[in-house]
Amino acid sequence: MKTIKSWTAEGQNSPLELLSLLPEELGSEEIEVKVEHCGLCHSDLSMISNEWGLTKYPLVPGHEVVGKVVAIGNHVKGIKIGQKVGVGWNAGSCMHCPQCMGGEHNLCGSIQPTIVSHHGGLAEKVRSHWAWAIPLPENINMAEAGPLLCAGVTVFTPLLTFGIKPTDHVGIVGIGGLGHLAIKFAKAWGCEVTAFTSNPNKTKEALDFGAHNVISSCDPHEILKVANTLDFLLITVNTPLDWSAYVRTLRQNGRMAIVGVILEEMQISALDLIFGQKRIAGSLNGGPAMTAQMIEFAVRHNIYPQTEHFPMSKVNDALRHLSEGNARYRIVLDADFPEQSG
Repeated sequence: MKTIKSWTAEGQNSPLELLSLLPEELGSEEIEVKVEHCGLCHSDLSMISNEWGLTKYPLVPGHEVVGKVVAIGNHVKGIKIGQKVGVGWNAGSCMHCPQCMGGEHNLCGSIQPTIVSHHGGLAEKVRSHWAWAIPLPENINMAEAGPLLCAGVTVFTPLLTFGIKPTDHVGIVGIGGLGHLAIKFAKAWGCEVTAFTSNPNKTKEALDFGAHNVISSCDPHEILKVANTLDFLLITVNTPLDWSAYVRTLRQNGRMAIVGVILEEMQISALDLIFGQKRIAGSLNGGPAMTAQMIEFAVRHNIYPQTEHFPMSKVNDALRHLSEGNARYRIVLDADFPEQSG
């Protein structure tokens, strides 16, 4: 069996090294994808540093993969060799629990994340269960599509699960890797979009992405100027906020969804929720069907992330660029392995 060249972290915060790893035999329901491009996400940094306590080394990061199928197991359904597919945050689930059977595979209790105890996409090849390999349309821009498999579906899913209507007024907090895509999706959805940012230099970009209004997220007085105006508020940042001010931006029956991993406790007054009957919930990426819907919608409306490209051989430079907060707005690594197999 051939080895797979993989950019690998052998310890906490260690630089990635190009190693040749020997894979196990391909499972009967698994597919193998030759990686062409792989987005680089802040979650990869969190896993490399073991910020969440989930990491097992050696770690191969990368969970925004696009490429072509080069091998399939005996019981794979609906996927053919040579087909363009994408693999995102998850690479497998049990396929028999109520969540999987109901189409919410991403909520499976036995979910298999692509980079948690599983080798990810900063490699010549990556594997997943066939159901988690998302078929890609022929007219998709492969070089820019990778981040849609993680960031894209993360901000698209709440629009469906929270029943957002084209007539709704939507707020997006944070104009970064998640937020800039959220603006694009909400604008294409037909909504009036208000962007909240701590960086005044991003005002023009937020407007260019499709925001109708841009407000400083650092000034509670500015935030409260839009009190009682938003039907839906999406939190994409991972830093603490003035929760009271943001809850007050919601109309009666307004909803707030949180997709940023905020590790600090949230201080929210029950009265702020009770008066106005407001709701707050988390939202967790999406299952295969939701991801496929997102891809179809994105291609139809020409929605892609704003990206910076690095050759995969410069992955440590790209990680440094991301960790220093300089990415505008997603990083994509282009596979450049010598003597690529497959």
